[in-house]
Amino acid sequence: MSTVLVTGGSGFVGSHCILQLLGADQQVRTTVRSAKREDDVRAMLREGGAEAGDRLSFVVADLESDDAWGEAVAGCDYVLHVASPFPEHVPKDENEIIVPAREGALRVLRAARDAGVKRVVLTSSFAAIGYGHPEQHRPFDETSWTDPAGADVQPYVKSKTLAERAAWDFIEREGGDLELSVVNPVGIFGPVLGPDYSTSILIVQRLMDGALPGCPKLAFGVVDVRDVADLHLRAMTHPAARGERFLAISGDFLSMRGIAGVLKSRLGEAAKRVPTRQLPNWLLRLASLMDPAVKQILPELGRNRNATSEKAQQLLAWNPRPREDAIVATAESLIRLGLLKN
Repeated sequence: MSTVLVTGGSGFVGSHCILQLLGADQQVRTTVRSAKREDDVRAMLREGGAEAGDRLSFVVADLESDDAWGEAVAGCDYVLHVASPFPEHVPKDENEIIVPAREGALRVLRAARDAGVKRVVLTSSFAAIGYGHPEQHRPFDETSWTDPAGADVQPYVKSKTLAERAAWDFIEREGGDLELSVVNPVGIFGPVLGPDYSTSILIVQRLMDGALPGCPKLAFGVVDVRDVADLHLRAMTHPAARGERFLAISGDFLSMRGIAGVLKSRLGEAAKRVPTRQLPNWLLRLASLMDPAVKQILPELGRNRNATSEKAQQLLAWNPRPREDAIVATAESLIRLGLLKN
């Protein structure tokens, strides 16, 4: 039995990582920003079918403070650094998201090195791989890096890129014996365990709620959160994962209309509000004059991207479930937990 620290245990990916670690009979410690979140985390784990008991402990720690990180990593064999800011709206100052992501990663790495942790698995993103480039026909892989100065690079994308770059630089210059592996998921879908979930889930939620008059001409990579957690655990212990980054995607990118089509065909009456018509680009440009969140997606309209998870599949024997199943599991959990409009 190993002791594993999961940062951000109240989050969507963090809670699923804890679930799988408990299922693998590991001792788990997790960080939360407030002690009040312990009950929320345990409730999410029960929703996922686990009663953690004394195999799960909590430490209050914040990515923007040095306090408590030594306590958090003490005695741990591994760290899954999952916590990172992902705002629903664009911050007025990009440093509001860049600084916590970059400095938070470095805090965790320093504490892990000083505590003798074997390996840290950092949750990065496709955002650190596939942006700031001219359109290309070949799928993106782990050899690509986002150009932070690219015209299409938004603050969140820049934050993930700079945080991952800083992590690799730290390991090279002052990491000592500490090992690093990185997981780079695309849009994360799958079963929600409570009201905390990734921004990707909002796509399905708003489609199911009928909150969108149509489908913007956008495409996303899709991966199930359970497969993302599984990849973290594989990267945590597999000898071949040392010093490597792994893209997490199931199949090809899927358009917004494609997501809507999956919901319609698989959920029937429950998806009656889901729109299937294409939303004209001019309408989105008009809406962007009033809504900064809409303005943020304009550079993505009509962009053709793709990515491959061949490396994770070959090196770590990772086998993600079909993207359509991830979309349906998202919607079914939102219905079950009452997170959709009546």
